Amino acid sequence: MDFPPLPAGTRIGHVHLKVADVERALAFYCGALGFTLTQRYGPDAAFVSAGGYHHHIGLNSWGNKGGRPPAPQAPGAYHTAILYPARADLGRALKRLLAHGVALEGAADHGVSEALYLRDPDGNGVELYWDKPEAEWPRTADGSLAMVTRRLDLNDLLAAA
Repeated sequence: MDFPPLPAGTRIGHVHLKVADVERALAFYCGALGFTLTQRYGPDAAFVSAGGYHHHIGLNSWGNKGGRPPAPQAPGAYHTAILYPARADLGRALKRLLAHGVALEGAADHGVSEALYLRDPDGNGVELYWDKPEAEWPRTADGSLAMVTRRLDLNDLLAAA
């Protein structure tokens, strides 16, 4: 049976992460990244958002309080990607990370986007990025995307902030 593809407006609404310490996770997601706490569920769960949405990220320590991150080779999510509306916003996010002493694992210009890569206190991968205008996306002769991974000039990104 053939089914049509998902509608263009379909999107990921939120991600829910298992963490070892909700307070530590809130310090990272609200402090270092700038999300707003929207709701607590007792001491072991919290929801955070950007711009007043009910929640973009859920954090819980149900059954894993004080636990250790899984081994790097273990299956699971590679990273959660947080899309910023403009390059200047990503530059401000980088300034905030630096002010909070958060180390980057990488930074790249992918042709279609510019991205910063880091880990939260529980070892979860986090990508912060903005999409370039679609008219600037690199394409092959047949019109397919031709994404790349090039060095991202962090000083230029900071200047954009």
